[in-house]
Amino acid sequence: MKNIYFQSIEGLSAGESVALQDAMAELNFNSQGLIPVITQDATSREVLMMAWMNQESLAKTLEAGRMIYWSRSRQALWAKGETSGHVQLLKSMRIDCDGDAILCLVDQTGAACHTGRSNCFYLQVDLGNQCVTIMSQPQ
Repeated sequence: MKNIYFQSIEGLSAGESVALQDAMAELNFNSQGLIPVITQDATSREVLMMAWMNQESLAKTLEAGRMIYWSRSRQALWAKGETSGHVQLLKSMRIDCDGDAILCLVDQTGAACHTGRSNCFYLQVDLGNQCVTIMSQPQ
């Protein structure tokens, strides 16, 4: 279902703006209070990972200027790089047209994936051979 707020701003011209507080208040979090976040390298545009944020992690990310997610497995805030040192500094944040997904461009230090790979999308589906191929090694 289309978010009325985001639908109402579809007609704005490039360069026009709305208040950040208003846009954040209208985000469509799922029934668990989470919104998906795609994280992309700001320079190379490589998609690094997909994670989740709740309202608190989103606010802390905007305040700190570094990526802070919600860990579903730990049921806790997760500051990327807190233990590994592989931090993600927020360079830009975008909201999709329905307000139900976020795209963050970051400066990534070290590996983005917990496996030590540069990104989490290293499993390539090969329909012709009906297999999944590992595309990169840990750094």
